[in-house]
Amino acid sequence: MKIRNELNAELFRQKMDNFKRSEHSVKPVEFTSICNGDMDAVKLQLSEGELALIADDRLMSKNKLKNAVYHFVLCASAIASTCMDMGMGQTEAYTLSDLYVLKADTCRTIDGVCRLYEDMCLDFTERMQEIRKEAVISLHIRKCIDYIYENLGADLSVKTLAKAAELNPAYLSRLFRQEVGIPLTRFVKEARVDTAQNLLRYSDLSYLVISTSLGFSTQSVFIAVFKEITGMTPKVYRETYYTKNK
Repeated sequence: MKIRNELNAELFRQKMDNFKRSEHSVKPVEFTSICNGDMDAVKLQLSEGELALIADDRLMSKNKLKNAVYHFVLCASAIASTCMDMGMGQTEAYTLSDLYVLKADTCRTIDGVCRLYEDMCLDFTERMQEIRKEAVISLHIRKCIDYIYENLGADLSVKTLAKAAELNPAYLSRLFRQEVGIPLTRFVKEARVDTAQNLLRYSDLSYLVISTSLGFSTQSVFIAVFKEITGMTPKVYRETYYTKNK
């Protein structure tokens, strides 16, 4: 459908109103802190509105909710593209972006879209933070970390991970702490709990299914470890952060 008449009319209206559009509503420079993996800076920018979702000078729908979602899509694409320029893999960047766009499409309120946007910014920031850390990690430790994330539901004892990394268990433990900054066993716990958080927020899976799929020996152990890492039980976490249809 051609909209030449509407376009000319809108351009004329903007000219009469002395409307001046910024060079681009979504500038890559806005996401520098995200690409640098600077979590503190991103949180500050979000709280102060420097990373605001909706640009006042660009209306893409008269429906306010749709307008917010459209801006969300633009930002998701821009963040993914900028992060790729800074080292994130194309498949990972676009998949993460697409997952958030799908979630935005189910939001029922503008506040829900804005909260999801903040989650997306923090999610990309955390991943870029990990990517930057990985750049200075040795091949053996990187292999160990990859094995952990690919086998969260399996046996992740130091002995098993040492075999995967082709290192002596004691040496692996020392090297991991030296390069990553935390004990290997703690890293495994955090990796499992991080995945559990996403499942609690974005799925209806039961606590038992989540705990079993992530390799916890019992549901009680899952609850204890989850509380140790996050400060709250899985039940309280889901009640607080569950985002379906918001």
